[in-house]
Amino acid sequence: MPPHQDTPLTSRRRLLQAGGAGLALASLGCTGRKLARAGASTVTHAGYGPLRPVADSNTGLPLLQLPEGFGYTSFGWVGEELAGGEPCPRHHDGMGVVAVHGDVVTLVRNHEITTDPGGSFAPAQATYDPDCRGGTVTLRFDTRAGRLLDMRPSLSGTLVNCAGGVTPWGSWLSCEEIVLDAGQRVPIQGRGMHRMKRAHGYVFEVPGDGLARPEPLLAMGRMKHEAATVDPASGIVYLTEDQKPAGFYRFLPRVPGQLARGGRLQMLQAAGVPDLRNGRRQGEVFRVRWVEIEEPDRGFHDGRDDTGVVRQGEAGGGSLFTRLEGVIIGDGRVYFTSTNGGDAGCGQLWAYRPGEETLELVFESPSPEVLDYPDNIVLSPRGGLVICEDSEQPVQRLYGMSEDGGLFEFARNDVVLDGFRGISGDFRAEEWAGACFSPDGRWLFVNNYRPGISFAITGPWRYGLI
Repeated sequence: MPPHQDTPLTSRRRLLQAGGAGLALASLGCTGRKLARAGASTVTHAGYGPLRPVADSNTGLPLLQLPEGFGYTSFGWVGEELAGGEPCPRHHDGMGVVAVHGDVVTLVRNHEITTDPGGSFAPAQATYDPDCRGGTVTLRFDTRAGRLLDMRPSLSGTLVNCAGGVTPWGSWLSCEEIVLDAGQRVPIQGRGMHRMKRAHGYVFEVPGDGLARPEPLLAMGRMKHEAATVDPASGIVYLTEDQKPAGFYRFLPRVPGQLARGGRLQMLQAAGVPDLRNGRRQGEVFRVRWVEIEEPDRGFHDGRDDTGVVRQGEAGGGSLFTRLEGVIIGDGRVYFTSTNGGDAGCGQLWAYRPGEETLELVFESPSPEVLDYPDNIVLSPRGGLVICEDSEQPVQRLYGMSEDGGLFEFARNDVVLDGFRGISGDFRAEEWAGACFSPDGRWLFVNNYRPGISFAITGPWRYGLI
């Protein structure tokens, strides 16, 4: 429909079935580790052993199931008071470690807010569109004491802050996963229709300390952004787009490390293959070119739908994917997932090699039993990785993948609340999000999306697992 008509504002929720062996086997290759071949049959692993309910050291509640010897503390709950007096918003999503000073780790956490009332929770100088409640919160956690030190707003007035990525220079790229024009009307819960004061669909940079400058990085495009990763050698930013169809992009900054100074946005073209959504063979390798996006701020196509950027790329010869999600760089490769790509519609894992300008279909799931809807993954400093589950299962699992490709459950969401902090409900089916490790590897930080809780997990970690 035309962008200025009244339209419902909906939030995309990722669906990731249990499993994920193929994705994990392939993704770990980006660390240079030797693993079982991508696409091999699922291998189970004993991991850290059976799970059992464990009491939260902060609240005393049994919020998680973990293996023997592991413990955790909850922090940064929805509704807790932020510095400045605002309540912490809900929908805890992407998160990353942006700084460490001695024992203190600084994290920036996204809040994927769509239609919540209340407007910006950040100070005016860090507010983009004042009636919008998405944004980021910056948290400082003392790893020696195992407790939260403080929590403050760092960006707000944005919408649907889903994923993003950490930069090598100590900031967080927070990505809006929605495209709206200034003047477009959307519903706000209990408040009727709200007219957007500014356009949305951008990437914002949040510093590790202080407030964000609430200006979008226009040159990085206006689209349904998902995740970002930065090549520390070149400063090039690789971007995914959660859209049908979607493009895979790179942003060449005018000055590496200074994204606000602009640059060029390009979309990947696999030579001779305009459509990569299905009909491909695992192991296929394609030569890569890059197509210029001449108008990165053109979010709408023909004034009707929110595919303005990807349609520009397609017109220039760029190749189409579907619903691109996680992206990570390492060992000379950029891996990214297509959550519903492939002939079975269950997901693909792609690897782009900047040094060779090639693209390979590393893995394609043949069925939901093998892998269904791959999303974001987090590499462990000990080998292996953590997989955040966002599926239709009644209880969401946090998976580990050992260095040799064995899949195991590491944790289960056990959040059931009966009036605690004014919250009641069974939240065991809510997704895990935002997993990241402290630089020393002792703590795994991860979010419960709803009602909105962060956890810091520690215990007898072992090399080769996670």
